[in-house]
Amino acid sequence: MGFNRPSKIQGTALPIMLAYPPHNLIAQSQSGTGKTAAFVLAMLSRINAAEKYPQCLCLAPTYELALQIGRVIETIGRFCIDTKVTYAVRGNLVRQGTVVQEQIVIGTPGTMLDWCFKQKVIDMKKIGTFVLDEADIMIDTQGLSCQSIRIQRALPKGCQMLLFSATFRDTVRAFAMQIVSNPIVIKLREEELTLSNIRQYFFVCRGREEKYRALCNVYGSITIGQAMIFCQTRRSADWLSKEMSQDGHQVAILTAELTVAQRASVIQRFRDGKEKVLIATNVCARGIDVQQVTIVVNFSLPVNREREPDFETYLHRIGRTGRFGRRGIAFSMVQSQNVGLVQMIEEHFQTKIKQLDPDDMDELENLEN
Repeated sequence: MGFNRPSKIQGTALPIMLAYPPHNLIAQSQSGTGKTAAFVLAMLSRINAAEKYPQCLCLAPTYELALQIGRVIETIGRFCIDTKVTYAVRGNLVRQGTVVQEQIVIGTPGTMLDWCFKQKVIDMKKIGTFVLDEADIMIDTQGLSCQSIRIQRALPKGCQMLLFSATFRDTVRAFAMQIVSNPIVIKLREEELTLSNIRQYFFVCRGREEKYRALCNVYGSITIGQAMIFCQTRRSADWLSKEMSQDGHQVAILTAELTVAQRASVIQRFRDGKEKVLIATNVCARGIDVQQVTIVVNFSLPVNREREPDFETYLHRIGRTGRFGRRGIAFSMVQSQNVGLVQMIEEHFQTKIKQLDPDDMDELENLEN
């Protein structure tokens, strides 16, 4: 799979996850550092392929992320004879009385809950490993939290719990410590890895037309593999998609209103390079891993209800580029009254975000050097 040596999180977490007797783990490491491969290796190492029943459960907050984890399992596990994966996701129906024979079940909390308690197609007593990916969202989001914790509480006492995320607020980590008994906690310091390989810039623009002009100037100046552009609202994403399509760009759009099948198709087309630009709302900020993405654009900065920067979402968004140590560039479009948000992000991450003049084509062209 192109791994020559373990990343920092892999080198730290794998010996803990594979130790005997099994240890519980809460691990935090930035996007793109190889967390998925780490817990996938742990799951593949823990199962007995000769036993035809679920032995590992893995929960992810979105359908797309569940499928992506499954693809990693299938790729890494292709030489693990008789090891099978199935997906507890919306649209993959199982009837009561069905016997699930796959050893690894990956899914979203709602469907996994149905499989475990309503359809009863998974024998919870036989689960040896439980993985929570993007654990902060799973623990801190109403609905997902109740479902995830209900599944976790039904697992046997000796079941190994592995919680992974790029960000953990203190309150969320404290709660995770309550639901997981005696965990080993790994926190790779943000400043060691965050953003060091992602160059960050911002433009001050007067409105969306000026933001669009800045975006076109970036496009005219820089060689772009593939780009992800994040909008705060669906309306903004729809408008931008229309503008870029009219100007001849191959654009895909990903918002929460699409059906599961449509979302899967959009991401696959983007992965295959059929579209060079993916315009998304925050549904796509987490976990989607497309190696060819060289540029991320915040068409608007992510903010919370108090109109302050949403630091976690910002980190996850720009973490779509610079995967696994590669270099990436992130641009943010900011209106003059919101320049203070950039300064708050700089302070929070102890990083520098340089202001660029969107009309200075020479400066933009020099970014590639």
